[in-house]
Amino acid sequence: MADETTSKDPLIKDADGRNLLNEEIQPAPRRSWGEVWEKLVRLGLGETAIRAGTGLASFALILLVVWVMGKFYLKGQVNNPQAEAMAAAEPTITPRIPPPPFEMPAEGSQVLGISRRAMPHTALPSRPRFEIIEYEVQSGDTVIGIAERFNLQPQTVLWSNFDVLYDDPHRLMPGQKLKILPVDGLLYEWHNGDGLNGVAEFFKVTPQEIIEWPSNNLTPEKVADLSNPNIEPGTVLLIPGGVREWQGWSNPMIPRSNPASAKLMGPGYCGVVTTGYTGSGTFIWPTTATYISGYNYSPATNHRAVDIGGAMGNALYAADSGVVVYAGWNNYGYGNTVVIDHGNGWQTLYAHIMDGGILVSCGQSVSQGETIAYMGSTGNSSGPHLHFELMHESYGKVNPLDYMSP
Repeated sequence: MADETTSKDPLIKDADGRNLLNEEIQPAPRRSWGEVWEKLVRLGLGETAIRAGTGLASFALILLVVWVMGKFYLKGQVNNPQAEAMAAAEPTITPRIPPPPFEMPAEGSQVLGISRRAMPHTALPSRPRFEIIEYEVQSGDTVIGIAERFNLQPQTVLWSNFDVLYDDPHRLMPGQKLKILPVDGLLYEWHNGDGLNGVAEFFKVTPQEIIEWPSNNLTPEKVADLSNPNIEPGTVLLIPGGVREWQGWSNPMIPRSNPASAKLMGPGYCGVVTTGYTGSGTFIWPTTATYISGYNYSPATNHRAVDIGGAMGNALYAADSGVVVYAGWNNYGYGNTVVIDHGNGWQTLYAHIMDGGILVSCGQSVSQGETIAYMGSTGNSSGPHLHFELMHESYGKVNPLDYMSP
């Protein structure tokens, strides 16, 4: 009786004599993913496991996509309420409305819209000019201004109008008719016995340039012999690019030792002068006003002087000490003129003095700053001003503004 329980529950003992049936059996411990991964890495299977896992994931994703496409899209089971509503609606045909019949507007009625503007004149691009045109001088014109208007050099205007201006820009007067060339150059009237080679050389061009200019109406066949060309005397030729020396009005230097050499210049010339003051070589401003009026120093217009403005009767001063070698009227366009020789290679000239305004006489010595005359507008002058020249026996006529200041 006492052993019934024991017989029903036989003893299972371990090596230490403990009954294993009476003790709670413990489950085997679970391994974490970290431990598994660590073990794979120790075995050298980490990279292989990554590749295998990536392949399985990709394969599973493909299967999922195929299942979704087959389940919904391929069987047309995607719900689109807007599409279903449009499919359920019956189609509607929009009726075509014919356009209204065209009716001509009533006569005199205004038709609104964009109209093409009538252009009776066609704008043509500017073409080169080959002919000589005529220009009438206007009040206020200058040789430089006219030249700029026609895109020419000032000397071209003077050279092509020598019969009117005589190379003197001061002769320009309103109402004069000037010939305006199409290009820079000059005009030449052909004379009996002229040779085309000689004329071309004189004006520093080639015979071909003269022959080829269209308005000259020449050809090599017509000209034939360059030394004795078939050109009628009196024919006026345009010499494109031609140049020449200035002629006419420019006053030369008058030597103190022989002032009578200026007799051809006019009645203001003096007799023999042998002694007198000598200048310092420095020059003062020769009048009361200090602004340029009219032409500045411009060899391009044969104006080798400055025109100093002022009022009629303004005092004129000797720019430096010296001896008067000319005092009176000048036939070259200067009007009443005084010339002072300074005894050191320099001379100064004062032109357009008013009538009765010369205060000095031939042979008189004057000091720097002494009043010698009064401003006027005689000779080729368009208003009161002083035409002032500064010249040297070695340098010729220079720009006075380079040697003095107001």
